[in-house]
Amino acid sequence: MLSGIIFINRNGLRWRDAPKEYGPHKTLYNRWKRWSERGVFAQIMMGLAAEHGEEKTVMIDATYLKAHRTATSMGVKKGGVDV
Repeated sequence: MLSGIIFINRNGLRWRDAPKEYGPHKTLYNRWKRWSERGVFAQIMMGLAAEHGEEKTVMIDATYLKAHRTATSMGVKKGGVDV
């Protein structure tokens, strides 16, 4: 089960898109939710960090912003007038 949860999180997939060999997607989600609420993943991360002797926190943010299709032409002059 843990490998299925890791696979989903690593690849940014929906639970429904998990390969069949990991089991039913609803089971994966329910286990992820229950483990998250109990702090299992936080304990795993703390254990991994302790093995490497890191004394600082490193955060990774995977968010991104989409620009409107006209965003690249915002500073372009049309007919000699700034738009």
